[in-house]
Amino acid sequence: MKSAHSLQHQFLIAMPSLDDSWFEKTVIYVIEDNNEGSTGLVVNKPHSLNVGQILEHFHIHTDLSPTALNQTILMGGPVDIERGFILHQPVGGWQNTVDLNHNLGLTVSEDFLQALAEGTAPQDHIIFLGMASWGKGQLASEIQRNNWLTAPYNASLIFETQLETRWKVALGMLGVSPEFLSGESGHA
Repeated sequence: MKSAHSLQHQFLIAMPSLDDSWFEKTVIYVIEDNNEGSTGLVVNKPHSLNVGQILEHFHIHTDLSPTALNQTILMGGPVDIERGFILHQPVGGWQNTVDLNHNLGLTVSEDFLQALAEGTAPQDHIIFLGMASWGKGQLASEIQRNNWLTAPYNASLIFETQLETRWKVALGMLGVSPEFLSGESGHA
C-alpha cells in the first residue's frame, strides 16, 4: 500500500554523503515505498554481464545482432544480486509483470527474455540484477541525513540518457550542479 508521502515512482539521487559507498553517484527508481519499507532499482550502475550472457545462462537461442547482445545489464542494488528484474515500457502482457505507472512495467519472468531473443520485446527495457531495499523508516531517515535528493519520474532519464551521465542529468532536472553539492545537511 502506498503511503500519503510515498516516494514510489520517483527517483532518489545520491548526495556526496554517500561517496565511497556502494551507492556513490547512483540514481534509483523507487518501485515501492510504504509503511513496511522501500524498494528500488539503481538505473546507472553497470554490471559486468551483458544481454548475450543472460540469454546464454537461460539457454535461450537468439539471432540478435552483436550490438543487441552486448547491451549492458545493470546492478539494481546490493540485495538479492542474483535475482533479475526487467523495467520496460509499454507494460505488455508478460507472465509476471507489475504495472508500475505511466505505462511502465516491471517483469520478473523468463518469457520477456524469450521475446527479447526473438526481437519482439519492447525497445525500451533495462535488465537488472539485484535491488536496493530499506526497512521501515530507513529511507526517510537517510533522506533526513541528506543522503538523497528526490526527483519526479522521467522516462527519458532511464531509457534515453547515456548511462554514465544519468546522475548529472538527474541533478540537472532539479536545477542542481554537482560541483555545488555538499555532504553536510543544513540546519536552521
